[in-house]
Amino acid sequence: MTISSNPLRDPKDRRLPRIAGPSGLVIFGVTGDLSRKKLMPAVYDLANRGLLPPGFSLVGFARRDWENEDFAQVVHDAVKEHARTPFREEVWQQLAEGFRFVPGEFSDDEAFEKLRATIEELDKARGTGGNFAFYLSVPPKFFPNVVQQLKKHGLSDGQNHSWRRAVIEKPFGHDLESAQELNQVVHEVFRPSDVFRIDHYLGKETVQNILALRFANTMFEPLWNRSYVDHVQITMAEDIGIGGRAGYYDGIGAARDVIQNHLLQLLALTAMEEPASFDAKALVTEKLKVLTAVKLPRELGKHTVRGQYAHGWQGGEEVRGYLEEDGIDSQSKTDTYAAVKLEIDNRRWAGVPFYLRTGKRLGRRVTEIAVVFQRAPHSPFDATDTQELGQNALVIRVQPDEGVTIRFGSKVPGTSMEIRDVTMDFQYGESFTESSPEAYERLLLDVLLGDANLFPRHQEVEESWRILDPIEEYWDKHGKPEQYTAGTWGPKAADEMLARDGRSWRRP
Repeated sequence: MTISSNPLRDPKDRRLPRIAGPSGLVIFGVTGDLSRKKLMPAVYDLANRGLLPPGFSLVGFARRDWENEDFAQVVHDAVKEHARTPFREEVWQQLAEGFRFVPGEFSDDEAFEKLRATIEELDKARGTGGNFAFYLSVPPKFFPNVVQQLKKHGLSDGQNHSWRRAVIEKPFGHDLESAQELNQVVHEVFRPSDVFRIDHYLGKETVQNILALRFANTMFEPLWNRSYVDHVQITMAEDIGIGGRAGYYDGIGAARDVIQNHLLQLLALTAMEEPASFDAKALVTEKLKVLTAVKLPRELGKHTVRGQYAHGWQGGEEVRGYLEEDGIDSQSKTDTYAAVKLEIDNRRWAGVPFYLRTGKRLGRRVTEIAVVFQRAPHSPFDATDTQELGQNALVIRVQPDEGVTIRFGSKVPGTSMEIRDVTMDFQYGESFTESSPEAYERLLLDVLLGDANLFPRHQEVEESWRILDPIEEYWDKHGKPEQYTAGTWGPKAADEMLARDGRSWRRP
């Protein structure tokens, strides 16, 4: 029985949590970091919160000579280490009964036949109803191989009203052409509506709160346009280096890794018009309007910057530069920092620059969207002390310390008319007793429910590559990334890029 057919449940009743119907999840590449640190713990946390069906099943597929019990032990260890909810034996026992492991390689027909038999066995033993999502937690070069094997062995099509869905991790291609080829391969096997491209940023409460903030309140929307906004800064900074990811990261770089997906998605949500409703189709329509209206600067040399972290000190530790990392060619031109200036050519945003930046080994780990407002057209206080008065800003902090900050000028107590910036803070952790679900919890549940609101569609992916490709092509032909000391806020050229416009980067 599906949720909607339960006569005692009203889908509009927000007091009842959305619970997935009979279903299972197959994870390809189940031995990887993503699976161990995020996916397995998210499955357990969903079960612990009572959001998974009693017969939920988890199938692991990887090159390991494991039995089902070995796999259960791996999941157990991952859950113990990374789950966010307390460990409860009775929840674990019920969940573990639905664990299965299929050893094999992606080209191994026998392994996929075993996977099919395993799914059929789980249908009978656990009542999954033939509903399965296939999570491709594997390098992108294996996507075509896996989806073609699923089709070849009759796993991609559900029988008798059951569903089959594919979940794909980024990077989705490395440029427009490869993204289009990949889309074609995947859509030959799964319908576009059954392909869920994971951008874990969109699963974060604060990102969804951008829409709530704008469209559920009347105090912000009238100011959300070129008449009041001076510029917007979107930052995703990390304080870590590449770690052991040299094989993945070198040749891809910060712009492809973060700007093409996360930051352009945040830009689209910040700049979009109000959707007709909060459903996937309406959201995609509005986000696409923004992405197609994005305009690149004429002089890419002046308005885009790339950098590479160099040797330095961070958090009291001496750290190596990018070119000294294991597995990195000393001549590598891969960017670990990228900043770009974009404009949106429509009536709401014409002339308002959007500055996007991302980097590794920066001052601290933070992701935020800062909407910086214009200065007051006339200030009667100029004769008094207003030197410490900046511009009003509304800052949405995506991570850590999720929340919203508003910066405005206020009089300093005393006999003189001194005005200084102050901030008002809203923090999720203080305003709500319930902690936010981890992004992967929300997204996995949405996949099982078939709710595509928070998943970029293939048109958005392709449009994002259209924006980034000319920048990457320009960088490829012009010089090398500028070195910046680890632990600082990026190369000098990034500060100069904003200084030319009479602006400066926020210090998050």
